[in-house]
Amino acid sequence: MSTHAPEMPIMVDDETGVWTTDGLPMLYVPRHFFVNNHMGIEEEIGAERYADILYKAGYKSAYYWCEKEAQEHGLSGEAVFEHYMKRLSQRGWGFFIIEHLDIAKGEARVRLEHSCFVYQYGKVNRKVDYMFTGWFAGAMDQVGQSMGLNTATHAVQIQSGAEDGCEFGLFDVAPIA
Repeated sequence: MSTHAPEMPIMVDDETGVWTTDGLPMLYVPRHFFVNNHMGIEEEIGAERYADILYKAGYKSAYYWCEKEAQEHGLSGEAVFEHYMKRLSQRGWGFFIIEHLDIAKGEARVRLEHSCFVYQYGKVNRKVDYMFTGWFAGAMDQVGQSMGLNTATHAVQIQSGAEDGCEFGLFDVAPIA
């Protein structure tokens, strides 16, 4: 296995210890810690209820992140969505590959390889990457709206690498009907 240093700027405030990337505060935690907390909440309230909560929170967070990153890097349009997928991949969530992207139509398909959730859950024959769905819709809506489009989308997970017969996750973003 080959390795490399992080591909994004990480700064640590000498006085507070706060980590930032592109001026946004970040947390650096072990994957097992994060996913075990995720699993614990899922056990208490159920995966479906937890997925609903995460969708809303993730949508809001992705929208905000894309807005701030577009300003920070002078990005617009598809470049913002592409940058978001790149940064998610660089932060260890998995590799996010854009298979289809049409901002004007509010459509995207994202392939997820090496999901941090699949690594922790293993093959459990269900979708375990649902945390990401709201992220994709939030990113799509922010990009579309920043371009003056009346974008309102919804994302769904089509498959997960944790399901039997599946080697990767797939997510679709489409306009709300």
